[in-house]
Amino acid sequence: MTSRQVSLEDVRSEALAALGSVETGNGLDEQTRTLLRLAVHAAALDAEGTRETAKSALDAGAEPAQLIETLVLIAGIGMHSLLEGCLGLGEVLRERASPVMTAEFDEGRARLWRRHVEADPFWSRDTPEFVETLLRLSPEGCEAFFAFVAVPWRTRALRVVTKELIALAVDATPSHRYMPGLRQHLATLVRFGVGRAAILEALEIAAAAPPHQGVC
Repeated sequence: MTSRQVSLEDVRSEALAALGSVETGNGLDEQTRTLLRLAVHAAALDAEGTRETAKSALDAGAEPAQLIETLVLIAGIGMHSLLEGCLGLGEVLRERASPVMTAEFDEGRARLWRRHVEADPFWSRDTPEFVETLLRLSPEGCEAFFAFVAVPWRTRALRVVTKELIALAVDATPSHRYMPGLRQHLATLVRFGVGRAAILEALEIAAAAPPHQGVC
């Protein structure tokens, strides 16, 4: 993964390459549009924008359960700092031949690995090094991480496609722009049959998100 700053043009180029011959299809409906705006404003710690977009989402017919599921979902997306940090830390520890990175898993760690990696093609295919480092150094953190990120996929107040659009938008915001996640969500949306118009509109919402605001 490159460490250079990711630009808006990088995001758009990645999207257009992934969309290829995907049909235009329909744009976003108003409720989905407002949920995406809620997500990107909340991710930027934009308190006023979050309040206003929450009002808009409710006015568009969204239920409170859908709004809170959106917020729990984007909190899980924020795990990218943990993911990238673990990848870097694991690399350093392997370079130093740290025994913690080569020891056999104890029974508890082996159980967690079977449950969360071997049983889930997403983690075993895309980021097994992240899970391994987290599991080796903090099995408690590993178990808590998987329990939390699973919540919005269990509660099911939002359609899976809507969650993927939200994840795509947050990964593309000016203060995030996490290209590995963006590529994954693009591919999933295309596989689900979402058209070019909806995906590009989600990216436009992301591009218009404010910079990270901070909290006083």
